[in-house]
Amino acid sequence: MAYADQQMSTRKMVSIGIVGLLHVVLGYAFVTGLAYQVIKQAPTVLETFDVQEAKPPEEEPPPPPPEPEQAPPPMAPPPQVVIQTTSAPPPVMVQTSIPTPPPPTITPPAPPRPSQAQGASPKGNRARWITTEDYPGSALRAEEEGTTSIRVEIDGSGRVTSCAVTGSSGSPTLDDATCRLYVRRGRFNPAKDASGNPLPSVYNDRVRWQMPK
Repeated sequence: MAYADQQMSTRKMVSIGIVGLLHVVLGYAFVTGLAYQVIKQAPTVLETFDVQEAKPPEEEPPPPPPEPEQAPPPMAPPPQVVIQTTSAPPPVMVQTSIPTPPPPTITPPAPPRPSQAQGASPKGNRARWITTEDYPGSALRAEEEGTTSIRVEIDGSGRVTSCAVTGSSGSPTLDDATCRLYVRRGRFNPAKDASGNPLPSVYNDRVRWQMPK
């Protein structure tokens, strides 16, 4: 019985040892598996934590406004370069045609006036040629007076052919009336040469215009 008891106790101890070893292996496996699950689930937990705690993305600042275009600085014109050539340009031959001047106009000299032996003289009373009755009405209304000096040309028959005013009375109306009446009424003895032949001549006279009272 003692040997059987000893053998049984040995088997019992071996069984106990095997059971303990199994417990150790199971504990180790349990511990190792639990750590593996924790490690395996850790990224998921961390990832979820990161998503919940992540900050919203920062807004990008607006781009700076474009700088205004600056006008290019004024460019000074380049200085003019004057190139002087030593060789003179060839002379330009200019042909000018000289117009032929027109022939000069030759005016024949006036024939010499024959010398007068006797000048022209009025026929009759020349004071009657122009009287106050011939006073122009416009000159009377304007109360114009004065003396008109004239120079008349007389032909060989003693008639007055032309009249020119050499001194005005101050009134064109009186001057015109003097020449008009003198040519119409003037009669002269013609001038004569040494042989007694009548000659054309000139005569100077004065007519005084005075308003009648």
